[in-house]
Amino acid sequence: MKYTTDVNSAEPLYLQLYYQIRNDIVSGAISPSSKLPSKRILAEETGVSVITVEHAYSLLCDEGYAVSKEKSGYFALHGESSSSPASQSLYLRTPHVSRQIETEFPLSSFKKHMRYIISDYDDELLERAPNNGCEELRCAISGFLSRFRGISVVPEQIVIGAGAEYLYSLLIQFFGKGKRFAVEDPCYKKIEQVYTASGIEFEKLPLEGDGIKLSALKKTKAEILHITPYHSFPSGVTASPMKRVSYVEWARRTGGYIIEDDYESEFSMLSKPVDTIRSLDPDGRVFYLNTFSKTLAPSMRIGYMLIPLPLLEEYEKKLGFYSCTVPVFDQLVLASFIDSGEFERHINKMRRKLRNI
Repeated sequence: MKYTTDVNSAEPLYLQLYYQIRNDIVSGAISPSSKLPSKRILAEETGVSVITVEHAYSLLCDEGYAVSKEKSGYFALHGESSSSPASQSLYLRTPHVSRQIETEFPLSSFKKHMRYIISDYDDELLERAPNNGCEELRCAISGFLSRFRGISVVPEQIVIGAGAEYLYSLLIQFFGKGKRFAVEDPCYKKIEQVYTASGIEFEKLPLEGDGIKLSALKKTKAEILHITPYHSFPSGVTASPMKRVSYVEWARRTGGYIIEDDYESEFSMLSKPVDTIRSLDPDGRVFYLNTFSKTLAPSMRIGYMLIPLPLLEEYEKKLGFYSCTVPVFDQLVLASFIDSGEFERHINKMRRKLRNI
């Protein structure tokens, strides 16, 4: 199996290897339980050090794509057989572990960006925002997702809105009330409340230690699956990599769609944030949502949604007339904060703190 690395890439060499091997495991190019190339052979083949390969393999093991067997090497994991009680326990987290984040808002830095926007933009702050949100913020979010979450998206696919509940309501209108939804059981109460208030029929799929029970997922008649794969509230369960792959396979097999609410995932305790379902979806069947209410402050009522590229034209025809619900000033300040790199520094600082709790 031939893998390559590019020393001129901004992406670390071990991550380049990680993504290539992960993609082969997910796609089935590497079959379940297959032995991966030895560290020495892979290092020679790609022109990197054995330590670099070991780092890539450790990350694959960390995230459940591979397992290390003493004196035997590394082996691929894939499918239901990899969903053991041991692997499930890796993803079960104590609820509310990140509450202290709310007291760590970088206020002095944020004030600096507020002053900059007031002095630099003047009358532009009085203008109405484009319907999908200011281009500055959509571009900033696009860059952040590419750097930090491995999601490639153009700014035109991003819709800015005042919080997750507003974005849920947009998706209800996009799909229509005739569609059947499924949610996790238990799930965030407001998700149920929004669907109930909108007259949407939905069913509950029980959670286990590493995500939704696959037997329930196979039986569901739902056409849209709404999930919070990281640290689902109130259970605290995080979906394992193999469960995430199973969700994507369900959407592909049934022609269904997934609403991925990635709230709080930036603070994953693993060595890198868990792969999003959106990043595992090659067919454009995942609507990705997130907000800044946990990464910055609860009062930051700014959320965003990624529209799959194949559905972008349809979304614009159906809902493109809606005005943006977030003030221009708030959008520009947040865009400046993200572009400066201070947002990512804040996240990295908080992740270090949370590991020491």
